[in-house]
Amino acid sequence: MFLGRGVSRVAAAQLECLTHGGTANSNGAGTMRIAVRKETAQGERRVAIVPESIKRLMAKKVDVSVQAGAGAPAFASDDEYRAAGARIDGAIPALLADADAVLQIRPPTPAQISELKEGSAIVSLLYPLVNVELVRALAARKVTAIAADMIPRTTLAQMMDVLSSQATAAGYEAVLMAAAALPRFFPMLMTAAGTIAPAKVLVLGAGVAGLQAIGTARRLGAVVEAFDVRRVVKEQVESLGAKFVEVDTEDAAGAGGYAKELSDASRRKQAEAIATHAAKADVVICTALIPGRRAPVLLTADMVRGMKAGSVVVDLAAEQQGNCELTKPGENTVEHGVTIIGQTDVTSRMCAHASQMYSRNMEKLLLYVTKDGAWKLDFKDEIVAGSVITHEGAIVHPKVKELAEPAPVAASAGAAE
Repeated sequence: MFLGRGVSRVAAAQLECLTHGGTANSNGAGTMRIAVRKETAQGERRVAIVPESIKRLMAKKVDVSVQAGAGAPAFASDDEYRAAGARIDGAIPALLADADAVLQIRPPTPAQISELKEGSAIVSLLYPLVNVELVRALAARKVTAIAADMIPRTTLAQMMDVLSSQATAAGYEAVLMAAAALPRFFPMLMTAAGTIAPAKVLVLGAGVAGLQAIGTARRLGAVVEAFDVRRVVKEQVESLGAKFVEVDTEDAAGAGGYAKELSDASRRKQAEAIATHAAKADVVICTALIPGRRAPVLLTADMVRGMKAGSVVVDLAAEQQGNCELTKPGENTVEHGVTIIGQTDVTSRMCAHASQMYSRNMEKLLLYVTKDGAWKLDFKDEIVAGSVITHEGAIVHPKVKELAEPAPVAASAGAAE
């Protein structure tokens, strides 16, 4: 299993790595090199590796090259990277020439895939269950693609879990955006003009982003309610000082901490409960996501119509079409007197700490899948099997392969032989 750039180089080292279930790199001297690209998506300010991670990576024989200016939007200068030991490359060809792996945050564009060397690797968010054409392109390029968003949500993988770390930033920022847009105070105030009641916040979905939103809204003085189809989160919601909205339906707790689909009867009861509580809320924060699928619609147009004028909806699921039926991804709109925030760069607005957390996730992942400057991809390992999508020209993740390579249609009985 070779990820390097030259089969003829360090052949003995490759044989040694393969013998022990690993993969040799292309740099020789017992080190590998990762390249950190500057993010190109509009509004994206994060960077995949921050300077504080570099010395720890180098101590494990992982050298780092950084595209000039990559960290600037997240307030990490080229000089800070140099001081930490990274090499700064101004041009993409120089950056990628000796890179064993490329690290970035957003999925690569077709142009970026074409720039990758055959046999190299890329580690980024990929969303392979919905980006099937991207997966096919990576396989065709013979690139080993590791999807940061597909790392199993297990105890062992917690320190590598970019979805959780980035959701933390999103949940926090969502409340700040809501507070800025709301024409009312969040906390209760005792003034000479009388008592001002605190804002009422309804959080839909009590995953990592939802729990962070609850905690932040409570710290700002709001009265908070939270709804989730998974009963297991009730204790967590209440521990943060919020009220859990209970609905008499089946428990929808699914694998990996996500919710599974409800029956039609349960969805109707759920909708009635949300409509009742949304009508009383000043702010609704939507956080519900389903891996590989459109985000579930929890807040319908009729529910928005029933909300108070001046209320605010922050839809963290906007990038997956949104939990609110009226959300326009990437835009802020006003419908029936309700401000609906559908920005898709919420995490990026917390770029400094979001980058720091992402970088630490990448550290842990890289050190898990490498050893002594060489790749160590054991496909019997749950983390490797769950996150490696393409390898050596093939789609190796079973679920993604099923989507990208549908089974051939059986020949009809009347077909000529």
